[in-house]
Amino acid sequence: MKTRLARTAVLALLERIQVGKLTVVEGTRRVELGPGGAPAAIVEIHSPQAWPVLLRGSRGLAESYADGLWDTRDLAAVIRVAARNAVGLDEIRRRLTPVREPYLRARDLMRRNTPERSREDIAAHYDLGNDLFELMLDPTMMYSCAVWSERGMTLEQAQTAKLERLCAKLDLRPEHHVVEIGAGWGGFAVHAAGRYGCRVTTTTISAQQHAYAVARVREAGLEDRVTVLREDYRDLRGRYDRLVSIEMIEAVGWKDFGTFFRCCSDLLDPDGLMVLQAIVTDDRAYDVEKAGKTFIRTYIFPNGCLPSQEVIARCVARRTDMRTVHVEDLTPHYVETLRSWRSNVEAAVRRLGDLGYDERFRRLWRLYLAYCEAGFAERRIGLVQTVLAKPTWRGAIAPEPVPSPEQLAAAS
Repeated sequence: MKTRLARTAVLALLERIQVGKLTVVEGTRRVELGPGGAPAAIVEIHSPQAWPVLLRGSRGLAESYADGLWDTRDLAAVIRVAARNAVGLDEIRRRLTPVREPYLRARDLMRRNTPERSREDIAAHYDLGNDLFELMLDPTMMYSCAVWSERGMTLEQAQTAKLERLCAKLDLRPEHHVVEIGAGWGGFAVHAAGRYGCRVTTTTISAQQHAYAVARVREAGLEDRVTVLREDYRDLRGRYDRLVSIEMIEAVGWKDFGTFFRCCSDLLDPDGLMVLQAIVTDDRAYDVEKAGKTFIRTYIFPNGCLPSQEVIARCVARRTDMRTVHVEDLTPHYVETLRSWRSNVEAAVRRLGDLGYDERFRRLWRLYLAYCEAGFAERRIGLVQTVLAKPTWRGAIAPEPVPSPEQLAAAS
């Protein structure tokens, strides 16, 4: 009875599809939903146990897929159908947000985002094992959006192009001392110090990232120019000429966005410059984002939260003396980046199994990468690089516009 009711409820929701097409196959039963056209996907239900789980929203979607209760040949297409038809659901969630606000604030008061708590959350993702990330990423070990500025680029070339774009926006010179919040595996620090001759102090609170970055700096012979710390951004001291943070703000937590920007401003000299690369949500979806307990925030990035561009601008205006001097939207480039990561993961399935990453983990990560790819493709989320300047900085930030991967393909 429970399964039958759940199936009826899920199919009733899916009957609201107004764009694209979703075909649901369960045994000999085949249900076609939506008017047709793109995006289109076929989902095969392997067990009736999938239906009650699917009623739990994105977490249910992830749990049922990870457990093999349903499958598809094109995960990204499934998510794109959902994203393209989510307008009605978005409105319902927005209306419910004020009702949930008191609970949200009470919950977060009980769970303060202390440096210790941040370390736990970061470890839950970034300390899963360097082997995993080495197989998924490229030799730069950049776990952030690449810039596909030329057709036919490899992932490594596109990541290097991204690093060059960041360095150009920072206007790096040999006499500069750069602080990086969110070291990753040392990719930016090694590139900036090695190519531009500047000093870099970079920090991460991930134990495995720190060890990897230290070894990488040593191997590159840059120990005299690069310092790798294992400190929370709130504990950093000193003054620097430049600051960069590449997709780290998403782990800060919505209550601490203001604190993050204040700390960044305090670390910069009066003529300093900061470049922030950030995944952002739509301004109108921000309140829903911070209130939600999605599968990404539950299983992939515990307690993370995407800022919006309006939230970034408000925090900069209220908590710093910096001003915004340049913003660049690079959203299409993340679609291509995620496709490359997903392809690498698929090619390394057997190796991942040998390393102890079981089938459920691999399926969860396959869904995570496809989920994000679809989110960027449908512009449910975006990727921006923002340049912020301190009061006495004088200069011009006018990089050449970079074509999107689609524009490059069309031009060839």
